[in-house]
Amino acid sequence: MNILEIKDLYKDFGGLRALNDLSLSIEQGQIFGLIGPNGAGKSTAFNCIAGVYAPSGGEIYFNGEQINGERPWNLCKKGLARTFQIVKPFATKTVLYNVMVATFARTNNRSEAEQKAVEVLESLHFEKKKDLRAGNLTIADRKRLEIARALATEPKLLLLDEVMAGLRPSEVDEMVAIIKQLRTRGITIFVIEHIMRAIMALSDHVVVLHFGQKIAEGAPQQVASDERVIKAYLGDEYVISAG
Repeated sequence: MNILEIKDLYKDFGGLRALNDLSLSIEQGQIFGLIGPNGAGKSTAFNCIAGVYAPSGGEIYFNGEQINGERPWNLCKKGLARTFQIVKPFATKTVLYNVMVATFARTNNRSEAEQKAVEVLESLHFEKKKDLRAGNLTIADRKRLEIARALATEPKLLLLDEVMAGLRPSEVDEMVAIIKQLRTRGITIFVIEHIMRAIMALSDHVVVLHFGQKIAEGAPQQVASDERVIKAYLGDEYVISAG
């Protein structure tokens, strides 16, 4: 069953078409990668799916229901959550407080919210830092907090927007392990990422965007060897290093 289906999606900003005729389907339980150069339209696609932008045209279906133009908070309650490329926690508040805020999408009870937040932090091996101020966290821990806040809304589909940007190689490996663990909990993952070894390790299927258009899709190895993708995004250096 497809948990997300996009048909002929496009988005215009004035005279600029940032996303053009995008179609894709994500099966329940998949880890699905979206890659491409900066400015290719990846975050625009996420923003249309998550209700930040209303599409200019095309159709978006989540769990079989058309969601074009739905507001983000309504989509969150339906089970669609996302992280943001630029992480902005409540810097003066604790890690636990930040996660508790997200749990109120599912409960109005403070004690239940706190219990749920602690459970989410424990699932990410992050509970020991629950009393730290979010503004004092490292980049890696802020990324982990961003995922925790999304998980606290109990998503069926989780959109991850460059959660590994700025991380050291060992931290990237930890994040890959976290994302794989999320799949075992029944969460479908749609991920934008520039770190190719992470995308290759994670994804069941990959779509490549360039200038707002899909230029390739398929299994990670298949996409990485596509001449159009090498020319537009990966470069010959990637092929040599991966070979």
